[in-house]
Amino acid sequence: MTTPATPTLAEVEAALQRSHERLAAAVAHLGPDQLTGPSYDAEWTVADVLSHLGSGAEISTLLLDAGVAGSEGPGFAEFTAVWDDWNAKSPEQQAADSLAANATFLQRVGALDEDQRRSFSVEMFNGRQDLLGLARLRLGEHAVHTWDVLVEIEPSAQVAPDATALLLPGLDDLVSRAGQRSEVPLSVAVHTLDPAAIFLLEVDGDGPRLTPGTTDSTLATLELPAEAFLRLVYGRLDPEHTPAVQVDGVDLDALRTVFPGF
Repeated sequence: MTTPATPTLAEVEAALQRSHERLAAAVAHLGPDQLTGPSYDAEWTVADVLSHLGSGAEISTLLLDAGVAGSEGPGFAEFTAVWDDWNAKSPEQQAADSLAANATFLQRVGALDEDQRRSFSVEMFNGRQDLLGLARLRLGEHAVHTWDVLVEIEPSAQVAPDATALLLPGLDDLVSRAGQRSEVPLSVAVHTLDPAAIFLLEVDGDGPRLTPGTTDSTLATLELPAEAFLRLVYGRLDPEHTPAVQVDGVDLDALRTVFPGF
């Protein structure tokens, strides 16, 4: 049984920095027509995705400040003000300011001393988080939305391997939050490659659940790259962006329905 190891804060910080650099390099070559052109999300332009990442970086910085100060985190009113500000920007401003906001967040995290890192705690939508929890949530958002941009430039683009490996452990929380109920119960042994891991994915009227490992050889099976499994959970494994997978006893479209994306 292969269980992915929980990442360290240093690993997540480094992956976030690389994800930022990857996106910045791509954005530097985008013209106005590409910024206002489609992203992977049919309802968002590339600039919309960058705006979302920028507002997310700004909100993450507010959460960071609250956690360091030991004060109450920002609420819906503060979030709405940030979103309104970003929605009012031009596409060119959204692109430039998004990169600046994410760089600021990374710099602020990097400047924390050991006592601040150790004592950090902030209340978020998914419960109270330490600094690793906040950083991992930010990595998932940034790496996957970076793919939303890159895949329109290069259809064979993948979520960065380092981010994939760090997001695989802890994916159970996202599965429970992002997945939908199924009238037809499903039990699937999921085998990922690069990195290798085994999960049990169960879906029923209560929703989906993901647990590490399984020894039940009678289950339906799904074998695929870890990057593709990550995109499945994020609702981004449509037929045009699905690599070679091995499926036995379950319809991949049924799993796509469980994870419609967000």
